Amino acid sequence: MNADKKIIKTDFLIIGSGIAGLSYALKIATHFKDASVTIITKSEKSESNTKYAQGGIATVWDNTVDSFERHIKDTLIAGDGLCDEDVVKMVVENAPARLQELIDWGVAFDKTNIGNYSLGREGGHSHDRILHYKDITGAAIENALIEQVEKTKNIHFLSHHFAIDLITEHQVKKKQTKRLEKFTCYGAYVLDEQKEIVKTITAKVTMLATGGIGQVYITTTNPTVATGDGIAMAYRAMAEVSDVEFIQFHPTALYNPGEYPAFLISEAVRGEGAILRDYYGNRFMKNYDEREELASRDIVARAIDHELKKSGMPHLYLDCTHLDYDSFKKHFPNITEKCLSLGIDIRKDYIPVCTAQHYICGGVNVNKKAKTTIKNLYACGEVTRTGLHGANRLASNSLLEGIVYAHNAFENIAIRFDKIKAPKNIPNWNDSGVVKNMEKVLITHDRNEVKTIMSNYVGIVRSNERLLRAERKLKILYEDNKRLYDHSELSVDLCELRNLITTAFLITRFSKVRKENRGGFYNVDLD
Repeated sequence: MNADKKIIKTDFLIIGSGIAGLSYALKIATHFKDASVTIITKSEKSESNTKYAQGGIATVWDNTVDSFERHIKDTLIAGDGLCDEDVVKMVVENAPARLQELIDWGVAFDKTNIGNYSLGREGGHSHDRILHYKDITGAAIENALIEQVEKTKNIHFLSHHFAIDLITEHQVKKKQTKRLEKFTCYGAYVLDEQKEIVKTITAKVTMLATGGIGQVYITTTNPTVATGDGIAMAYRAMAEVSDVEFIQFHPTALYNPGEYPAFLISEAVRGEGAILRDYYGNRFMKNYDEREELASRDIVARAIDHELKKSGMPHLYLDCTHLDYDSFKKHFPNITEKCLSLGIDIRKDYIPVCTAQHYICGGVNVNKKAKTTIKNLYACGEVTRTGLHGANRLASNSLLEGIVYAHNAFENIAIRFDKIKAPKNIPNWNDSGVVKNMEKVLITHDRNEVKTIMSNYVGIVRSNERLLRAERKLKILYEDNKRLYDHSELSVDLCELRNLITTAFLITRFSKVRKENRGGFYNVDLD
């Protein structure tokens, strides 16, 4: 493979470099030692939602005090009746083996003084079952996986390469396509940001592992790369998408106006006993759920949203003053340091917090083997709708989902890879008729408008009127952006805007269709 060429042929193409994409790459490259594996990421190698995960990974590690049945039950309760029970059972029962692989790859989860793994608890869990590394579990996993990838000779890593579109019959046969047709994925058109050229990367098998959609909203814990690229690309390629109306808002992001992404105060802090207080210092969670601070995220987030609207204040508080400081500092060193940098001493000061978009529970439809509805296109991680999360994800089940489905994809491909033919006669990207005088201010303005529309109309609490307004405004943005996209030289900003508008429109459209409140979806007109 020559990364300098405009046409790149590879056996496996992986779009995204989080836990899902990297663990899949390692398994594929190790099994198919003579195959070429290409990972592309639009930023640095390690920049992904995985890197920002604080809490950890849920698994039944000690079955003397916990059980698969309890983890399954907790997941089903959080999913509010919309989980696929067979999928939940499969993921939970596979979790210990997948966690052991991470440990074998070098992830050093925290241990107790006697050498056992230190298991935490988060909202919605009935037992301590969260394996973690301090309060930077995601970064520890990401670093360990990248170290393994860099040792694997047949994995080629292309950073600063942005996937524009998947290649299917639409490009190959140059014909209009319909959603009910059967399609095959032959790779992707990719913008090399540094050389400013579009490359055609053909592959026998393509994996979408592009992460989330947080940048659709003003306040999010997601990094700036989370612009819904995978969902938008798959939708344009005619893949099935579902459940994107279920957006999870994290209850406790640090209130620090002007900081992007929002700094997350891990749910594990509440698992350690931290208390939510309103702006005036009063406890309130007992008015919303008997589990109080340990209720599932959708309940806690809506409770906070209600309290903020009631008080008219921009934030409320998380009280850690009663917790053992030495233990807190050991478990949450980054949170402690971050608070101190803002003059907040958790021994005597409450932490100001607000809600922030955190996770999307739906996405590209996949089966248990991680296969999408497009042939030779797989997907895993947050970009997917697997049936595990239902209407609301149970805390610390996301990283778990990524590694389980990456493994399932690998197992399926190991059986069928020899029968897959290499793509032929794939046309190059056509950039004729574009101009270079596109004004960047148009992109910046429209990107901010998408965020404003979604935060105001398609947030934690929605209504029929808000959704209608959002849809109308997004249609106008779509038409304006399409004209800009069709006649302008490509840039990452322009492509991201295209994906943000598409993803925002899908969330809004699916929200309009849903006629009952479940989990992370709440419409006041459906009460």
